[in-house]
Amino acid sequence: MTELSTTAASEETQLAYDGGADVADYFALLKPRVMSLVVFTAFVGLMVAPGSIHPVIGFTALLCIAVGAGAAGCLNMWYDADIDAIMTRTQKRPIPAGKVTRGEALGFGLTLSVFSVVTLGLTVNVLSAALLAFTIFFYAVVYTMWLKRSTAQNIVIGGAAGAFPPVIGWAAKTGGLDIEPILLFLIIFFWTPPHFWALALARAGEYARAGVPMLPVIAGDRVTRLQILLYTILLAPLGMTPFWFGRAGWIYGATAIVGGIVMLYLAWCVWRPRADAPPHRDGYRLFGFSILYLFALFAALLVEQGARAFAL
Repeated sequence: MTELSTTAASEETQLAYDGGADVADYFALLKPRVMSLVVFTAFVGLMVAPGSIHPVIGFTALLCIAVGAGAAGCLNMWYDADIDAIMTRTQKRPIPAGKVTRGEALGFGLTLSVFSVVTLGLTVNVLSAALLAFTIFFYAVVYTMWLKRSTAQNIVIGGAAGAFPPVIGWAAKTGGLDIEPILLFLIIFFWTPPHFWALALARAGEYARAGVPMLPVIAGDRVTRLQILLYTILLAPLGMTPFWFGRAGWIYGATAIVGGIVMLYLAWCVWRPRADAPPHRDGYRLFGFSILYLFALFAALLVEQGARAFAL
C-alpha cells in the first residue's frame, strides 16, 4: 500500500509541474538552513586550525563547501521527491510543489557537486576536495538512496555526512588532519541522533505513511526516547573532549559543561515525560536547544581563537 501511494505521489509531482521556477526555488533545493550550519562548522574548523591561509583561498574553500553541501541537499530532494510529496513538512519543497522537475534538480545537483569538488581541489588542496566529494557521495548515495529507506539506524550512520564540514575546513587550511577535527566530527556525529529523533517522535505518523523506517516507526516511542537519552549521555562528556585534550580553553569548557547539563536534563524529560505535559513538548524543547548547544560549542571555539589572535 505504501509503495502504491509513494508511486502515485511521485506521478502527481511530475504532473503538477508548472514551469514557474525562479531563483528562490533553485536556492530552496540547496536546503539553505542546513547549509548555513554546515558553513558555520566548516568556518570554525578552518579558523581554529593552526597556521595561516590567504583570505581569498579561505573564502573560496568555504564557498566550495557551501555549494557542495547545497548540491548534496539538492540530490537528496531529487531522490526523495516521492517521500516529500507525502509528508506535510516537505510538500512545499520545489519538486512536490511543481516548480522544478526531478530531472532539473538532478542536473543542478550534479553540476554543483562537480563544480564544488573540482574548484576546491584546484584552488585549495586535494585532501579537502576528496573529503568534500566523499561527503556529497555519503549523503546523496549512502544515506539518501540506501540507509534512509532500509534501516532504523539511518540517521545514526548517515549523520557522518553532517559531521565532516569542520574536518574539511581544517584540511583546507592545513592540508592534513589532527585529533581536534576528529573530536569535532565525533561531537556532531553523536549530536545528530538525539537532535533528529527528538523531532522524529512528533513526525512518526508522517514517516510511517511515507514508508520511511525511522526509529519511532520501527521501534516505537519508548525505545526512541531511551535511545535519545543514551546518546545524550555519551554526547555530554564527548562535548568536553576538546577541553580535556587541551585543544580548547575555559570559555569552551564552561559552555560544554552548562550545555551538556541542559541537554541531559531535556533528554531526561523526553525519557520521562510528565503526564500533564502537552504531546511532544519535551521533544520539541530538546530539538530546539540541541541546535543552540551545537552552535554555542563551535562559537566558543571561535571566540577563544579570536581572543588568542587579539592577544598576539
